[in-house]
Parts: sequence; structure tokens; C-alpha cells
Amino acid sequence: MTAQLNHTIVWCRDKHRSAAFLTEILQLPSPETFGPMLVVRLDNGVSLDFYERDGDIAMQHYAFLVTEEDFDRIFAHLGDHHIPYWADPGRQRPAEIYLHNGGRGLYFQDPNGHLLEALTQPNSADEPVAYRKPD
Repeated sequence: MTAQLNHTIVWCRDKHRSAAFLTEILQLPSPETFGPMLVVRLDNGVSLDFYERDGDIAMQHYAFLVTEEDFDRIFAHLGDHHIPYWADPGRQRPAEIYLHNGGRGLYFQDPNGHLLEALTQPNSADEPVAYRKPD
């Protein structure tokens, strides 16, 4: 049997705001409408389908593997828009990035509190993680 992740629903209060936040940060094409959802397509064929709901929204984590150049652009965008970021998913290391497996990464939140991660190398259980203040 083979299986590939095709899409996941991202619960949000304002699908237009949430999808625009992600497409702006990652410089992705504009979302497509599919029924009541806004669909953001990623380069590997997976989509994030933004769907509005009332009430509490449980925080989810979405990690995006990006190039070093895209990481620099994302990092600059966060700074330009005064968006807080952390080196760890527990948000105990503010204004730091992590170094892991020969790459860099950081975490930031979207308008609904979902924890987004930009990383330049896949995780490896064999490699230690280091933290540093960005240059």
C-alpha cells in the first residue's frame, strides 16, 4: 500500500485573512475556492484548505521545508512586519533561530495561533539542535 498526504483542513476564523497570511509569507499563488474553503497549494502537491468555524480553534503545527534564500526572505518578512518568532515549538526561545542538520529553522504563529515552522533541512534524530540569535 502507498499513501501520500493530499490535503489537510486548517480551521480559522477568517479564511481570507489566514490564507493571505500564508501565501504572502511563503510567496505562494493566490488561494483557489473549493466549496466553502480557500485552498492553498504547496509545491509538493499537498494543499492546506482554510475552513472557517466559530468558537475555539485548536492550535496545529505546519512545517514548511524551504530553500536558504526563501528562509532569508521569510525571516526578513517577519522582521518587517514585527511578527514574533521562536527557535523552539514551546516558544521559550524568542527572537532566536535553531540550527539543525546543516540548516536553519524558526517558528511563528498565524492569525489563528497555529504554529508555523520554516526549515531549510529535514529533521534528523541523529543531529543535535543548537540555538542562536540571528545575525
